[in-house]
Amino acid sequence: MQASSGRTTIAVAICTYKRNEPLAVLLESLLACAERVRERAAVGVVIVDDAKEEVARPVAEAFDGRFELGLRYEVSGKQNISMARNLAIETAMHLADWTAMTDDDCEAPDHWLEALLKTQEGTGADAVTGRMVRRVPDGSPRWITDEPFLQLGVEQFEDGTEMPSAATFNTMISSGWLKANPKIRFAPAYGVVGGEDMVFFRAAKAAGLSIRFSELGFVYENESAERATLGYQLYVYFWHGNSAALSCIESGMSRGRMFVHGAASLTRALGRPFGRVLRGQSPQLRFGLAQVLHAVGKLLGTFGIRIEHR
Repeated sequence: MQASSGRTTIAVAICTYKRNEPLAVLLESLLACAERVRERAAVGVVIVDDAKEEVARPVAEAFDGRFELGLRYEVSGKQNISMARNLAIETAMHLADWTAMTDDDCEAPDHWLEALLKTQEGTGADAVTGRMVRRVPDGSPRWITDEPFLQLGVEQFEDGTEMPSAATFNTMISSGWLKANPKIRFAPAYGVVGGEDMVFFRAAKAAGLSIRFSELGFVYENESAERATLGYQLYVYFWHGNSAALSCIESGMSRGRMFVHGAASLTRALGRPFGRVLRGQSPQLRFGLAQVLHAVGKLLGTFGIRIEHR
């Protein structure tokens, strides 16, 4: 699909659940992204509301008519993120050449789409992914930034690096590839516990999807004040380890290998504070506990125990 001027087209697919204020912030940032790439691409938006009460409808209506390719508002209402994501990409892939995915608590710098397009054009990849930079509100406890809590899942690579997977918070994928591979979709079984994006992209990679990393194509995740607490951060690490193990096993890793990996992670986590003290550093006990819980989550996943996301 091409815009009338011969430009490429991009539909940004967003799933949302009762986060109207962050969603509005994201949409404002996407307007800036669209303006920056206006000469080379036309941009539209697909919003899928996972609340059956249609909570996000007022936000969608406020932005209606502000994107060149329009804004589509759909309701899933199943409270299953996999089903919502499938509806989002099925809608977006028929609107544009490229389906770009991000989350409703993210905010895109104005060069986000430009950077993804540049990497894609330079590599010819079917998909381009980037990192997420997590941010907390002013006044959050110092330990959350003094210790590496916000680095969970954050990895940086050189531009154009071939990737084994990607993430729904920041990926642009060929709509043509999605249409040609209708069996590669998000698994509803992971729609409550999480990890659906890891399973999806690993399956896509196995089916031939070429994924490249965009060094400048990052997005921000704006954590709420309610999430900038020790209890929530510990839970996130526990859940992340669990969903990582489950998705790895789903993608073909043996339970035995996953158990060895989880046990090694637990050993490193338990030894980390002591190693830091021996090097004259703060033990970072809070983050040490987070890493222990991350490893325990992996071990529980090895035995098929699922921890729900929240």
